[in-house]
Amino acid sequence: MLVASATACSKEEVPQDSIPETQENNIIETVATEEISNITTTPTGEEIYWLADYDINPLNAQNRSIALSLFEDQYGGRVNWIWCNADSKYEVLTSRLLSDEPVDMVSYDEFSMPQGVVKDLFQPLDNYLDLNDSIWDSMRDDINAFAYQGQHYVVPYAVSEPLLMIYSRKLCQENNLDDPYELYQSGNWTWESFKSMMQSFVSNGSDRYGVCGFLGKGILQSTGKKIVDFDGNQFINNLNDDSITTAENFLQEIGSANLYDATWYSNFPTKNNILFYAMQDWALDKSNAVNPDGDFMAVPFPKAPDSDNYYLSGNYEAKMLVKNSTKGDAVATYIYCERLAQTEETYQQIAKQNALQQEVSQVGAVLSYRTEEQYQAILSYQQNLKNISDFGYGFDTSGSIMNPITNGVLDGVQTWDSINAGINDSLISAISE
Repeated sequence: MLVASATACSKEEVPQDSIPETQENNIIETVATEEISNITTTPTGEEIYWLADYDINPLNAQNRSIALSLFEDQYGGRVNWIWCNADSKYEVLTSRLLSDEPVDMVSYDEFSMPQGVVKDLFQPLDNYLDLNDSIWDSMRDDINAFAYQGQHYVVPYAVSEPLLMIYSRKLCQENNLDDPYELYQSGNWTWESFKSMMQSFVSNGSDRYGVCGFLGKGILQSTGKKIVDFDGNQFINNLNDDSITTAENFLQEIGSANLYDATWYSNFPTKNNILFYAMQDWALDKSNAVNPDGDFMAVPFPKAPDSDNYYLSGNYEAKMLVKNSTKGDAVATYIYCERLAQTEETYQQIAKQNALQQEVSQVGAVLSYRTEEQYQAILSYQQNLKNISDFGYGFDTSGSIMNPITNGVLDGVQTWDSINAGINDSLISAISE
């Protein structure tokens, strides 16, 4: 962390062209909050200093998120934004800690745990949040997976940005292929059916590919295994686990058969020459707008041969309590409000209404939208499938280890044996540092 060169920007100094147009939770209407009987944390009335490249507060105090509405209206809390560039967040955080400048809360990312926790940048939340409260029940396994030496520095309140397999039902029908969503519902959406569909599609035309996008990460995590796991006390290298090897060999088959297109697409390819598009759920919304006749749907990654379960490859929503902050109660209250927004039925309905509204440009062009069926399907994946988050990405700041693991064999040239031999020592070294 290059502390000497880090400088923080105040809210007034933030470059105006860096302010995102949409807020984190994409809440369109301000929530008129009512008294919630099961809130057990202490009202704070305190101000949190929030370090990030985006503001939790909406412009002109309009269209607040549910969580912010609860935090402000029920507890009299306030969030004061400290702007920083996303790439320098940890440099700025470290600089402010060393100079005793206020900062209380930052968003969780893959570097928060293990690096941020191990480097003593954060405090555990156990003294401020009642993690035995039933409100955390559906996230309990995820929370415990982050426990570090018996304490909870990361308390995820939601799974977000799931990596999915997006496809066009229309394209499948035109090529006499099964509907992957129906295969998923019957338990028959597998690596084998996925590969067979791609082969059939490619053989039925010219200049065709089976899949594009973030394929490697999703296939690896569909095994339920992590390259780097954590047992609460030590990190574990699973690079040579049989399931990982099987997944890499499967990816190698796809690459060697020229089924994978490495071109970057920001929505489902409009030429309809690719059958599957592996990307986060935002890309489904954008694809709907770009091609409203595509009849798009999304499913989790197919089931691995030796697994009885489907797994989700997504991110976690969480907030970190910064080291030396005296606002532990206030930060915990804000986190609790975020969890309420995810679990209270009234707020879930508001979130659904907002998710189903079209995003429209200033000139009236439709930019993205999600259908009712798509919304319900993705929500069921987030609620019912075990999410896999690999600690390996948090160790590898340069991408020199995880990128070859995730994408290396898809070029159809490199083999898993050669990649493994080249990075195993680097992974062992990164874990041991």
